[in-house]
Amino acid sequence: MAFICPRDTAVVILSYKSKAWHEQFLPAIVAEADAGYKVYLVDHASPDGTADYVKENFPDVQLIRLKENHGFAWGYDQALRQIKAKYYILLSSDFEVTTHWFAPLHTAMEQNPDWAACQPKIRYYRDRPYFEYAGAAGGFMDKWGYMFCRGRIFNTLEKDLGQYDDATTLFWASGGCLMVRSEVYLKVGGLDADFFAHMEEIDLCWRMKNAGFSIGYVPQSTVFHVGGAVISYGSPQKTYYNFRNNLILLIKNEKSSKLWWLIPLRLLLDGIAGIQFLLAGKVRNLWAICRAHNHFIRGLGIWIKKRKLIQPLVTERNETGIYPKSIIIQYYLKRKKKFSDLDFRP
Repeated sequence: MAFICPRDTAVVILSYKSKAWHEQFLPAIVAEADAGYKVYLVDHASPDGTADYVKENFPDVQLIRLKENHGFAWGYDQALRQIKAKYYILLSSDFEVTTHWFAPLHTAMEQNPDWAACQPKIRYYRDRPYFEYAGAAGGFMDKWGYMFCRGRIFNTLEKDLGQYDDATTLFWASGGCLMVRSEVYLKVGGLDADFFAHMEEIDLCWRMKNAGFSIGYVPQSTVFHVGGAVISYGSPQKTYYNFRNNLILLIKNEKSSKLWWLIPLRLLLDGIAGIQFLLAGKVRNLWAICRAHNHFIRGLGIWIKKRKLIQPLVTERNETGIYPKSIIIQYYLKRKKKFSDLDFRP
């Protein structure tokens, strides 16, 4: 079944047992819809009556019901392939939008046809002056494949003092509030369901960049993220997906000339991280890293096959947003805790 969006943008909210968030945040999202979007809520086989609640209380919201739940990436991809629109906005259920949040994003995409995707400024709902972990003021990657943000490096959040109010291009944009050009999304294959959750948007952004497109940041739009609503920060489950998926996205997207030394290095560094978890008494997180490595190695043939399938889409490697040094060395050894402290010169 295809859903034809009456406006050029579809705001798509993937929901799993998220009734409480919809009661709190959905009214403001629906109230802004006249700015140029249609709201779609994708119920991911929730057992708590979320879908019926939305159908009864928000008749203007188009409801898509999925009968199964195979993870965040799968759910979104299933829904987006049913919706016909120029732009998609993937919006997690635990996001609070602000007044006039949509127009700056739409304007930026219209004015920058080379942008495949963009994100707004993302601040922390529980401590509102600060940037939020999952996206902040835009995503970057260091030379060893570690991800960080303007406004957040590892677990250090910066206070928003206007220091990142310049529109810029990124390496990746947050999947929590991601505006993406549907034509490009479909061209590069969409979200990879094998990621299940975490870093699936980075994989998507990397593929779009390898196809010659750019990823943008729009500071004129601000949203607030609760965070950890599905998988809590610091949990063994999150550790598992972060470590496993980081290796998968490197295998799929990194240059061949770099992979032969990068993957062994990352496995070694992951082992060091595991020792740190052990010394901190977090044995379950150590075990999560072991499981992540086991799954990655057992599935190596699958990841290599995926790499071969997307290689024909690589036209030019847009490497904007890659930090030419090690963010680990800068953060832990040189004590550079803020993005503004980093020197991007080679």
